[in-house]
Amino acid sequence: MAEISLTFSSPINMSCKVNDTAYYTPTSTQGGFTVDNNTFLIGNINSITDNGTTVVIVCEITGDQAGLVSQDDFIFFSKNNLLELKSLRGYYGQAMFRNNSPHPAEMHATACGIEESSK
Repeated sequence: MAEISLTFSSPINMSCKVNDTAYYTPTSTQGGFTVDNNTFLIGNINSITDNGTTVVIVCEITGDQAGLVSQDDFIFFSKNNLLELKSLRGYYGQAMFRNNSPHPAEMHATACGIEESSK
């Protein structure tokens, strides 16, 4: 099983966990904007080590182009929906919606799925 180590000098997204799937996209600048070209699979994240100054993510290489990831590429991840799909549990739920903008705003819709768990 081949692995690749990705080292970051700044903090990574706190929701990135072991067993998430890592991807990368090469980026380039066109007309003053950073644009992406294609998206490539790196593989499943096997470990995440934060030593205070750097974060090292070790991924199992499963994508064909995973070995071509470079320092200037944009790295991102996705969650496994079978493991990470969750909902509120219990007898009470509360939500608060705040507009922190100085301009008025309208909320057009919100929804909540409720499932009776027992009788």
